[in-house]
This record gives sequence, structure tokens and C-alpha cells, in this order.
Amino acid sequence: MSNWKNFKLDEFKCKHCGENEIEYELIDKLQLLREDLGFPFIISSGYRCEAHPIERKKKKPGTHNLGIAVDIACSHKEALQIVSAAEGYGFTGIGVNQKGNGRFIHLDISKAEANRPRPHIWSY
Repeated sequence: MSNWKNFKLDEFKCKHCGENEIEYELIDKLQLLREDLGFPFIISSGYRCEAHPIERKKKKPGTHNLGIAVDIACSHKEALQIVSAAEGYGFTGIGVNQKGNGRFIHLDISKAEANRPRPHIWSY
């Protein structure tokens, strides 16, 4: 945990219940990406418990519920920089939401499985 000079573990806790089952491997990769890009990452979503409203809508737990995903609030140049560099740091899932309010980039470290191809990029 001491390797994360730009993140606190609390940033990744579930906003619904406060639990935190985020994988340290994810934060390690985020720290390296953050250091390379040189600007702050605002974590808008990290771990999500099964009771989280977004997770309850899903048929199967998503990567946030597995503790291997994060959403970074960003837009414009910073969003492009994150997307451009993420795969080089081992992120296998990249989701792009760059319209309206609440813009973010989703990053995850999921392995490929049925209905979850990796590496993969998508838009919301």
C-alpha cells in the first residue's frame, strides 16, 4: 500500500455501503499510469458491492464488483491521454463516456471470458 503516493485506499470504497474490496494490483497500475501522465486522477467509482444500485441492475457482477475496475472523472485532453496510455500499463478494459455531465474513463484489469472479451474498448 505504501507504493501509492497519489491514492488513498478510501478513494476506492463503495459509495453505497463503504465496503472496499478493490484489488491492489489495480491501484498499482493506476499509480504507474498517474505518474507517467502527470496529472491528478479523480476516482468517481471504484469497488461496488452487490447491493450498489448500478450492480443490482446487472445479471452478473461487473468488474467494479470484482474489485478490478475504476472510473476516472476526466474529459478532453486528459481523457485522450488516459485512453492512449492505458493498455501499455496492463489495463484490458477501457470504457469511454465523454458526453454530457459526469464524463469519465473506465479502466479495468479483467481477464477474457465469455461475454467479456479482452482487450476491449467501448463507449457508453
